[in-house]
Amino acid sequence: MTVDLKDVSEMTSTGTEVFTMYSTPWCGYCRRLKSQLSREGIAIREVNIEENPEAAEYVMKVNGGNQTVPTVVFSDDTAMTNPSLAQVKKKLAELS
Repeated sequence: MTVDLKDVSEMTSTGTEVFTMYSTPWCGYCRRLKSQLSREGIAIREVNIEENPEAAEYVMKVNGGNQTVPTVVFSDDTAMTNPSLAQVKKKLAELS
C-alpha cells in the first residue's frame, strides 16, 4: 500500500487544533498525553490508526515501520513519537 503523504498531511490541517495526534483507544501513553494537553488547554486533532489505514501507514512510515503511538505531527510536518508534554510545548513555542 502506498501512502500519499499529501493526503495524510491534510489530516493535520485543522481549524482550532494545533496539531494531530495519531493514537489508539487502548494506548496508555496516548491517554496520558491527551489528558495533559487538555489540562494545558492545548487542542489536538486525534486520529485513531486502528480505524484509518492511511494514518496507520503514515505512522509506520515516520516510525521506521512500527505503529508506535502516540505519534504527534505538527504544522511544519515534523513528527514526534511518544513525546512528553514539555517536548510538545517546546515545539509549539518554536512554531509560534
